[in-house]
Amino acid sequence: MRLSKETQLTHRERLTRGLAHTAGGPVDVARGAVGLGGAAVQRGAVQLRQRYRDSRLADHVADAADAAARELAAAQEVVSGLPDVLEGRSSRRRLRRSWVIAGAVGTALLVGGAVAVAISRASRPEEPSPRPPSVDAHPRTV
Repeated sequence: MRLSKETQLTHRERLTRGLAHTAGGPVDVARGAVGLGGAAVQRGAVQLRQRYRDSRLADHVADAADAAARELAAAQEVVSGLPDVLEGRSSRRRLRRSWVIAGAVGTALLVGGAVAVAISRASRPEEPSPRPPSVDAHPRTV
């Protein structure tokens, strides 16, 4: 609030003050428009950069797929030649016999382990609980 002793603004001062405050509006509008335009340009640049990276990633994936296909072809060649190598070293009969023996030994080990675990659990005495029983062991007769 103004004190009554203060001097009133003249028309010229009042007009000057109004124009000064009004001049800020168009400046803010211009600054806002420039800011929005700059943000749009920045978003566009980010999207372009991302598309460029994605295209480079697609190229890398395609190169990796080609390399994997070459590796797979080489592995198929090696696997296709494997029976010839195995036949040259030993007969099929020996190979089958060794697999049967290995299977029998593995089965015996598994059965022996299961029996050992069962015996060790059966021979172990039950440990008493360190906590007191939750139910009265000797019920009262009423």
